[in-house]
Amino acid sequence: MDKSVKKEKQGSKAPAKRNLLPVAAAAVALICAAGVFIANRSVTEPKSGAGGAEAITAGNALVIPVSSVTEQAVFYPVEVDGTEMEVLAIRASDGTIRTAFNTCQSCYTSGQGYYTMQDEELVCNNCGFHFSPDQVEVSSGGCNPWPIFEENKTVTEDSISISYEFLSQSRDIFANWKTAVR
Repeated sequence: MDKSVKKEKQGSKAPAKRNLLPVAAAAVALICAAGVFIANRSVTEPKSGAGGAEAITAGNALVIPVSSVTEQAVFYPVEVDGTEMEVLAIRASDGTIRTAFNTCQSCYTSGQGYYTMQDEELVCNNCGFHFSPDQVEVSSGGCNPWPIFEENKTVTEDSISISYEFLSQSRDIFANWKTAVR
């Protein structure tokens, strides 16, 4: 075989192998990104029991496992005496776990005053206010998630419990919750 033909054949094989490397790298990156997206969705989507919100009745409590709380807000839907409510729990940058009702202290009467997690911030669905997770349970008043302070919950190494009595007393802030249509 002629040397120029042999070089041409060898030369045609090498670029094909090099072209697969960027494609393979892109495929791996896409698979990794999909995995991160799926992992974050499972953390930030509301958790619920069978049939929707977990029903909390007299003498019981909403129990949040500490192990389920991350730097992405975790939403816990509950029903107390026929009122749909939601508690959010999040791990602040200092490692502490913060809790609040998922309703805005200013916008709750609008029916759209609740928070969603966008990037690394909580955002009010009604007014668009961005709220740092580090301020949950610290800031009170204004356009902030309604805090659930230490005296309103029991915290152990394994769980956070919020009593039926406290949840029941807080039902009014959810009277119009998620009812207005945008």
